[in-house]
Amino acid sequence: MFSFLRPPDSGSRAGLAFTDRAGGVSQGSLGPLNLGRTDVDDLRHVRENFVRVGASLGVDRFITLAQVHGPDVVVVDAELLATWGPEQHLGSGATGTPLQAADALVTTQPGVALCIRVADCLPVLFVDSARGVIGAAHAGRVGLAAGVLPRTVDAMRELGAGEIQAWFGPHICGACYEVPADMREDVARGLPEAYAETSWGTPSLNLGAAAEAQLRALGCVVRREDPCTRTTPALHSHRRDGADAGRLGALVWLAD
Repeated sequence: MFSFLRPPDSGSRAGLAFTDRAGGVSQGSLGPLNLGRTDVDDLRHVRENFVRVGASLGVDRFITLAQVHGPDVVVVDAELLATWGPEQHLGSGATGTPLQAADALVTTQPGVALCIRVADCLPVLFVDSARGVIGAAHAGRVGLAAGVLPRTVDAMRELGAGEIQAWFGPHICGACYEVPADMREDVARGLPEAYAETSWGTPSLNLGAAAEAQLRALGCVVRREDPCTRTTPALHSHRRDGADAGRLGALVWLAD
């Protein structure tokens, strides 16, 4: 069920998890543990998958977004939580209310899991456990270039964060993320560390290297638990499984 799990312990209020494809009820190329794609998957399956993840983590409230590959960050405060129903994380199919369009979340509220869904893009979880500030960001090629990670760090610091640890989850690696040469050049002008080559000798992008350089320059401590999604069968991958690939979850929460 998890490619990486770090529950809260005596030295930390924060828990982190990256899910894999196993342990759920979805069917076909979506993989059993699909936490997104409610436009393709049976909503009952996604609901049950979240229930199973929550039971394993000890959380029962999830905050999700309509991810749009942009730089916007949502602050999850008491006012937002007052309007967040028990199935709001499942989106309009369950509630009739669309999810907010953005690509990052930050909060100081305990007992809720911030959840980013990906299938090759880079998920980043942020933690300042000492000051009780956490965040989660979806950093694909477009969002990374647009500055979603610095915006997330800024939002956390506005909430009082000091030393921030940034945990990278599974994503497609530079040896696999083939792109046209002009796209590589365009991205690398702003993110030079993204410039890469596939294992078969064609232009590619290294999202992890670019994100690490950005965050270290901002004073973050970077931790990497990031196997390649394309070459790891236990993980969801759009590049490998096509348009019906499921979504893994990157989750971070503060214990009550």
